[in-house]
Amino acid sequence: MLAWLEAGGVEYVTKPVDQVALVGRVKSMLRIKALQDTVQAQALQLKESNRTLESRVTEQVSELERLGRLKRFFSPQLAELIVSGGADDPLKSHRREVTVVFLDLRGFTAFAETNEPEEIMGVLRDYHAEMGRMILAHEGTLERFAGDGMMVFFNDPVPVPDPAARAVRMVLEMREGLGDLTAKWRKRGFDLGFGAGIAQGFATIGAVGFEGRWDYGAIGTVTNLAARLCSEAKPGQILISQKVCGEVEDLAEFELVGELQLKGFLKPVPAFNVLQLKRQ
Repeated sequence: MLAWLEAGGVEYVTKPVDQVALVGRVKSMLRIKALQDTVQAQALQLKESNRTLESRVTEQVSELERLGRLKRFFSPQLAELIVSGGADDPLKSHRREVTVVFLDLRGFTAFAETNEPEEIMGVLRDYHAEMGRMILAHEGTLERFAGDGMMVFFNDPVPVPDPAARAVRMVLEMREGLGDLTAKWRKRGFDLGFGAGIAQGFATIGAVGFEGRWDYGAIGTVTNLAARLCSEAKPGQILISQKVCGEVEDLAEFELVGELQLKGFLKPVPAFNVLQLKRQ
């Protein structure tokens, strides 16, 4: 008997066999076996559920990290659209026609050389907050900002039907919105103005950098043209290329500045100054 129990026996019958007792014991063992099978199945199901849950948590953490990276460049709505699969992955290198905006503050270099760092940072905080609000409102893509300089473009990562018009409307609002800021700065003795350049053309766009420090960049002649136009703009001017002028001729009033000899361009480049939106 001891050997039988040590071998794992849990039931036994004695002779002569009582048929009723035998049937009862067999049914009892079947119920125990069924319960054991149920427990094992539930354990497997729980293990699989835990594995699935762990996988989902990993995916969600990855999505949140990706969303955080994308929000550095795009509006929150656009970043969420990309993560959800509503737009192509913008960090993959691709080529697209875009409208590029460069903007900065006239007189900032002289201002930075003659004022305390705390004053410079205060001006930049106010400036970045005002410009950032309008970039998000117009769903522009902030490529980068360095000091007082910013580069924004339209039509990527999500194509839009009117990138040039969006760019012009945004920059006109920026110029108007900075009016109160520049007035406040002048009262403090800061002589700063606003200038911008806008160009349209094809660029190669995607992630640039190295592991652990990726940025989102656009490379092409169009970015250089917008930057050069911005450099030539006088305080209050918004200089646009001829192509942008053709795109927004029904939207805005502008004047011909002339043909500018820009660094990096062999031929003179026609430039136009945007005055205001046309009355509708």
